[in-house]
Amino acid sequence: MRIAFLGTPDFAVVSLAALLQAGHQIVAVYSQPPSARGRGQVLKPSPVHAFALEHGLDVRTPASMKDPGEIAAFEALDLDAAVVVAYGQILKAGVLASPHLGCFNLHGSILPRWRGAAPIQRAVMAGDDLTGVQVMRMSEGLDEGPVLATATTRIGASDTAGAVHDRLASLGARLLVETLPAIASGQAVEVPQANEGVTYARKITPAEARIDWTLPAQQVDRQIRGLSPFPGAWFEAPSSRGPTRVKALLSGVEDAEGPPGLALDDGLLVACGQGAIRLLSLQREGRGRQEAEEFIRGFPVPAGTVLT
Repeated sequence: MRIAFLGTPDFAVVSLAALLQAGHQIVAVYSQPPSARGRGQVLKPSPVHAFALEHGLDVRTPASMKDPGEIAAFEALDLDAAVVVAYGQILKAGVLASPHLGCFNLHGSILPRWRGAAPIQRAVMAGDDLTGVQVMRMSEGLDEGPVLATATTRIGASDTAGAVHDRLASLGARLLVETLPAIASGQAVEVPQANEGVTYARKITPAEARIDWTLPAQQVDRQIRGLSPFPGAWFEAPSSRGPTRVKALLSGVEDAEGPPGLALDDGLLVACGQGAIRLLSLQREGRGRQEAEEFIRGFPVPAGTVLT
């Protein structure tokens, strides 16, 4: 099939690689424009952009797919289908109608739950025990099109958003490779989404990353795991140099009580509004990720310390 692939982050790279391996002709790859990153604010291509360049693919990075010139260039590709995986731009009717078979999106949730930008993080933060990936025919509405294929995975009590992300990326790549031939042959069945159970996975805001120890331990644990590894839920711990920001990247719930934010032992057991959490993996400003035992060797948090 003649395919245009539209995607930006690591999650999408897995699908692009699978489509190439399956023998599809990727005539163009669309990705978000390079962004400034790192201390030097150097412009760097997205993961999809970099992968496409490594494999000699035509890469296009329009600032907006609403531009009439970009729509005309897309129409000129004479595509069988377009595959969209976490692209980051809304596609208008002219783009959606251009490929002969249509435009198909791989979405990281079981729709209509968690339509939108951050479905994986929201599922973990909400305490969902099941999630998945789905291939759907795209419409102008936000993740509202009919579903053609689904693959699911459980969310365990110790799963982070990062772990679920990696599983769904692999599941989704296989699902796309399996589903595209069924679409081409007319055998794929399109199932309209339910009108009930619609939720929206809005983008994660900076304010959501700060830990509020007055919340129940289960909710704090879900926040930590849902924001790990990025952007990372954080708190401040006292040190000789003043308050130090620390990211909590993995935790577990324990049955203990105390004033919220109080370290209950020397091993990073912290009281919440109800119950307590054990911090298992952390990261100080300017440092790499460390497991709890290594972290407290270099940055002790003795019982009685108040975390804010």
